[in-house]
Amino acid sequence: MNRWTAVLLTLATLLSAAAPCAAQGLAAPGSRGQMLYANHCVACHSTQMHWRDKRLVTDWDSLKTQVRRWQATAQLNWSEADIDDVARYLNDSIYRLSGGGKLAGFPSPQPPRR
Repeated sequence: MNRWTAVLLTLATLLSAAAPCAAQGLAAPGSRGQMLYANHCVACHSTQMHWRDKRLVTDWDSLKTQVRRWQATAQLNWSEADIDDVARYLNDSIYRLSGGGKLAGFPSPQPPRR
């Protein structure tokens, strides 16, 4: 897929997602995290990629670690705020980490013993 096809596909996806939100009176999607992900990641990372059998994301820290890892691999030089925004977008749209940042179905960590 060439760059322009990816850009047009991303734009079409964003516009199609905004229409139902506008009809329901909701805020249209368009967070900075979504924009960064759409511009730099979606060409290679489909939704199915995030739910593969050997996924590496199991909690908030591992989600941020993977976002940090791949932005560095792509030499994007994102700030910590950018990494947080993309991780938050992925969490809200795909992972739905809950219970203090743990993926549903995984045990919560035990507090350290003193």
